[in-house]
Amino acid sequence: MPTYQREVRVGAPLDEVWEFHSRVGGLEALTPDWMHLRVEEVRGRDGDERDATAVLDTGTEVRMSLRPFDVGPRQRWTSRITRREEGDGTAVFEDVMEGGPFPTWRHTHSFYAVSDDETIVRDRVEYELPVVGDLLGPLGWFGFEPMFRDRHRRTKRVLETGVR
Repeated sequence: MPTYQREVRVGAPLDEVWEFHSRVGGLEALTPDWMHLRVEEVRGRDGDERDATAVLDTGTEVRMSLRPFDVGPRQRWTSRITRREEGDGTAVFEDVMEGGPFPTWRHTHSFYAVSDDETIVRDRVEYELPVVGDLLGPLGWFGFEPMFRDRHRRTKRVLETGVR
């Protein structure tokens, strides 16, 4: 299965970086404007509706829609948090797409403390492209790279300067 991976070093402590990425507000702040993201519903593992400030625990389901470049119909996307762990100087959470444009999408968000005030953020996506599947899977890089480059630039800006 094709895999895309990118990482960035952020001048902020692990606990701040982890906290920021643990909420829907972080997703909204990091999604490039050209994706036109709308978070439509967040539900906890118990099925209860949550607001954007709730922690994305294991079992949380996020329903959203995207309209890249404001072209074509909105694409619906349901993501479920399948894993959330914290360790000594590390943290990770994983989400899978349960409904959306990709037949397979598993996104692992890993965080590693480099020092008291620096953290490595690593995004790893295992995916299958629509229609062409694994056949042209490596071409997914061309779509993912601009999005994750912008996402990592925003991560640094928000966590290092406080500007959204």
